[in-house]
Amino acid sequence: MGETLQGKVAIVTGAASGIGAAIARLYASHGCKVVVADTDEKGSKAVAAEVGGLASVVDVAVEDQVRAMVDACDEAFGRLDILVNNAGIVPRWSRAEDTDLAVWDQVFAVNVRGVMACIKHALPLLARSGGAIINMSSGQYLRPDPNQPIYSASKFAVAGLSRAIAGQVGRQGVRVNAICPGAVATEGLMARVSVRESEKADGREPFAAFDEDFTSKTALGLRLVADHVADAALFLASDAASAITGEYLAIDAGRR
Repeated sequence: MGETLQGKVAIVTGAASGIGAAIARLYASHGCKVVVADTDEKGSKAVAAEVGGLASVVDVAVEDQVRAMVDACDEAFGRLDILVNNAGIVPRWSRAEDTDLAVWDQVFAVNVRGVMACIKHALPLLARSGGAIINMSSGQYLRPDPNQPIYSASKFAVAGLSRAIAGQVGRQGVRVNAICPGAVATEGLMARVSVRESEKADGREPFAAFDEDFTSKTALGLRLVADHVADAALFLASDAASAITGEYLAIDAGRR
């Protein structure tokens, strides 16, 4: 077991499954105490039990719940060193003329407002001894999907927010960076691929469809999994990234 984050404390949102769970597990394996935050109570408790952390049931779009999450972290551990804003929702594909503005509001409430709420309430703890904020943007910040205008716009906002906040809090010893993952074969995405293919008369096996649509378009020919993104989150949280702030890191196996 490594000790890259020995003695540190992290809040990871959206950590009941997928990328968030992978980050929580990796951080814990490197000596970090983790607040496993998610709307999924069963999943967050399971991951927290696995990593010896603290489960927090929270909807990041609700400020009072975010405040309670941060207060619980302070009460349990007395500090906060790392905030990973991973919680997010992905709407169904739609074109601009078909956009449901209620869905737009829901996506922005979680993907953007939620990030800001977590930063707002975590900063006083992070500023005590310095720390790192890692916001999950998307490869769609770099290559917007014409069929995902809502999601793409929300992830543009996250990237912009990361750079703006980095300029505000750097002198407090707090670094802020964004990760921009490509298509990652998480449980959630594979479930959506499976549904999409099942709706076709000649649907493909889900992983075959994923590899044809995404993996084959990367320079490395690599199927991205949650652990690839977790590795980046570990680097950005560690002292190895002590001079990096206001930046984004693309984890997309060279998608072009």
